[in-house]
Formats: sequence, C-alpha cells, structure tokens
Amino acid sequence: MNDIAVKRQALIKELFPSGIPRLWCPLLTHYRSNGTIDFDRMRAHFKHVVPWVKGLLIPGSTSDGWELTEDETMAVADFAIQQARTHEISLLLGVLKADVETMKRTISSMIRMLQKYSAGKEDAGQILTANRVCGFTICPPRGKSLTQHQIEAGLSAVLDMGLPVALYQLPQVTENEAAPETFARLVQKYFNLVFFKDSSGQDSIATSDVYKGGSYLVRGAEGGYAHWLKDTGGCYDGFLLSTANCFSRDLSSLIESLEKNDQEKARGISEKLTSIVSEVFALVQPLPYGNPFTNANKAIDHFFAFGPSANTTEGPMLHEKIRLPHDVIEATSAILTHYILMPEKGYME
Repeated sequence: MNDIAVKRQALIKELFPSGIPRLWCPLLTHYRSNGTIDFDRMRAHFKHVVPWVKGLLIPGSTSDGWELTEDETMAVADFAIQQARTHEISLLLGVLKADVETMKRTISSMIRMLQKYSAGKEDAGQILTANRVCGFTICPPRGKSLTQHQIEAGLSAVLDMGLPVALYQLPQVTENEAAPETFARLVQKYFNLVFFKDSSGQDSIATSDVYKGGSYLVRGAEGGYAHWLKDTGGCYDGFLLSTANCFSRDLSSLIESLEKNDQEKARGISEKLTSIVSEVFALVQPLPYGNPFTNANKAIDHFFAFGPSANTTEGPMLHEKIRLPHDVIEATSAILTHYILMPEKGYME
C-alpha cells in the first residue's frame, strides 16, 4: 500500500470511526403548496428512514440538488447538518454544480456555515468531524465536449482544496463521464478522494481493473441489487440509492442477508424491488418536468407518508411548483398494492 492509500485509509477511519455505512440515501426535498421547502415534512421523512439508513447525501440529485437555488441549497444543507448532529448520521454534502468555480464557492460557503456549529474550531477537518460531515460530493464539470484532460483538471481543482471528496458519476446530467484511467490518476494523487458513486448504469469504473486505492465504491443505479455488492462477487462496497427514500428497510434487509450469506432471501428482495422500481420509473419517464429519480420516489413516498388513502389526495409538489399528476399516483397505488408493499398507515398520519 503506497503513501497515498495509507493516508486515505487514515482519513476514512477519522471520518467514519464506526465504519462506512453500506446503505446511503439522497433524502427527498419536500415542498409546501406555495413551493417553499417543507422542513417539517422532511424531518418526518428523515425519522422514517433513519432506523435503516446511517448515511445521507443532501442535497443529492433525488433531493433536487441540480435545481435548488443557492439559498435553497444552503437551507437544505443546514437542515441536514442539524439532523446528522442530532441523530449521529454520516453526511455527505451535495455540491451539484455545473462548473468548478461554483463548486468551490459553494463548498467554501458550506464550510462557513459549518463553523457556526463548531465554536472554537478553525481546522477544516475538525469542523467536518464535529458536524459528522464526511465529505463534499461533486460531479465532473458539465459539458458533452469536455476532454478527459479537462475533466481531470476540473476535479483536481476541487480536490486541491484539501477537503474529503466523493466523486459522483452522473452522465445523465453532466453529459460526460470520468474515464476509469482518469479516476485512477486522481486516486493515485489525492488521498482525499475517499468515496465514489456511480448512477450511470454503465459501472465503467467499478467493473474496470484500474487502481482504486481503497476508495469506497457505492452504486446509485437502480435494479438487480443483489449481485452488485462485493459479498456476492460484485464490485461495489455499498449502495447510495434514491429508493432508500422508500424502501430503506428492504434494502437494509437485503444487505444484511448478503452479509449472512443468505443469497436466496437477498435475491427475493432484489427481484421484488427491481420490478416495483422498473414499473414506477416507467410511469414517470414521460413527464416533461423533474427527474425520474425524484418523481418516482415522490410518487411512492406519497403513500408511505399518507397511507392507502393518499390516492384520493393531491399529488406531491415538485420543485417546479407542479404536482405529480393523479394518474401517476393512482398507478403507483396499484403497483404497491400488487406487490403487497402498501403501508397500513403513513408516517405523517
């Protein structure tokens, strides 16, 4: 193990003294009827998932991280920090910005915000640890025409800040990907690249044989869950899934089953969730607003929040100040009922 890898492992132990959670959730951002953020609802939702989820990415793509204004981003991040401190949850702060300068500016603003909870601490590492923040999540700078050299230079500029970073592969938004060789060079140079998430569905870095330096790999793409973890010969250490907003208990049970080598139970859970997710994502795919990860999970969470009668109420509000249409809600109700996953009572009732 080279010096960079040794430093990375030391940093990981400092950031995660109890070990890295295997299941992470990009918590949904909820809105009131007037379009303002509904932190009461978010707090209730958080309490609903936290028994099984010990790591959060806020704001992630499913949290509307790309759509939030700067003020909204900071407000959601502030909420997340308070919850992480209170409930001792590991927190990745999402810095989902299209260009490097905006990423750096947002990270600096987040550090200043963290300082108000860290009286007497000036060292950035101490400030993060005191607030249970384990890193800042960034994507490659946006641009279909960017070369790997430009992508690497952009990511390096953020890594040069010396703060722990989670690299997020999301070509659906950034229109590009960091190549395996680019990732390997970054890992060899920067010990503060500690975490990697891939939601592309292509899994090019995780499945490659390039050097990964002990960075923690989580899969963000949905479906086929059971065979992706290293417990069964897969290539990922854990999951960071939008569906942890709704199926955190089931996903936690799947991971536990794999850890106990109960592959039959894990496959059963995986097949059921894969079917549900596929069907609900197909419902929201034609919608011209929002993103499928957010829209699908808001449709499902609507019933976990308000129970079976939720199909008679207005659909959940999106960031665009549009509600999910009633036909999507009705169809989601039928899917949950079919797979016997409709809750008897919602967490908001």
